[in-house]
Amino acid sequence: MIHINFNSGGIGSYSAGKRIIAEHGADNVINLFTDTLIEDRDLYRFLIETNAEFYGIERPVALLEKCADIPDITSEEAVTRRKELLAEISTEAMRLMPNLIWIAEGRTPWEVFFAVRYLGNSRIAQCSHVLKQATADKWIRDNYGPDECVLYLGIDWTEAHRREAPIKNWAPYRIEFPMCDEPLLYKYDMLELLDAAQISRPRLYGKGFAHNNCGGFCVRAGQGHFLNLLTEFPEQYAYHENKEEDIRTFLGKNVSILKRVRGKKTYRLTLRQLRGLYEDTARRTQIDREDIGGCGCFVSPEAADE
Repeated sequence: MIHINFNSGGIGSYSAGKRIIAEHGADNVINLFTDTLIEDRDLYRFLIETNAEFYGIERPVALLEKCADIPDITSEEAVTRRKELLAEISTEAMRLMPNLIWIAEGRTPWEVFFAVRYLGNSRIAQCSHVLKQATADKWIRDNYGPDECVLYLGIDWTEAHRREAPIKNWAPYRIEFPMCDEPLLYKYDMLELLDAAQISRPRLYGKGFAHNNCGGFCVRAGQGHFLNLLTEFPEQYAYHENKEEDIRTFLGKNVSILKRVRGKKTYRLTLRQLRGLYEDTARRTQIDREDIGGCGCFVSPEAADE
């Protein structure tokens, strides 16, 4: 039996991988990473370093150093360069660690939004379906039948209510949630285990992001999350702000990733408008900093939507 861990590059899937390997042995465990191509460059470092630990491989210094050359998402030129570098890095990583499967559909979330003519949001995120769910689904079904493998997700016991959707989405494959089992750990407990392994924490956590996914960009996220992206990575925020304006023009519709409630009415809130609120100190209090939202690529209920 093969045990397939959906390795997102975050602390939850890392901790799940540790438990799965401890129970079933490294030779029987595959870490499956589906790349959106806009991940924070330090996620790629973290992915390689933790998988080297999983499989007892000497820390691949040269490959890790190459991750530092991956440009931030600030322009289309940067996206093109990223794709070139990631093709090289992923190929070498899988050569060194055959049980790490690093795959990509080939497009970024913005390329998907333009192709399907729909801007993702907290309700429907085709980037999640196309780049994560469908890509992983194809690889698994091409390689293993339901009786040949078990699938694993790193959601923990504080998110146990999120198990229903992936169980339904992946049927008839069996899916388990190791971090919902005892000993029950909080996120800070998992990070301390990472410290004990002498692996640096992903930099997005240190910058206040709840998830280490999509370089701090996520259409499921809320105002507080995007405000953090604006303050921590203003050039990347500007890129996503401009792409949102481009797709609004392309569709000819008043669409936005975010929304806000004023009184009892809900309004669209573009990234440009959010930045305007932040830059106007008199109106900053209108930003809902507690509206975080965020990643749910393998636990969302709309897997069949596109």
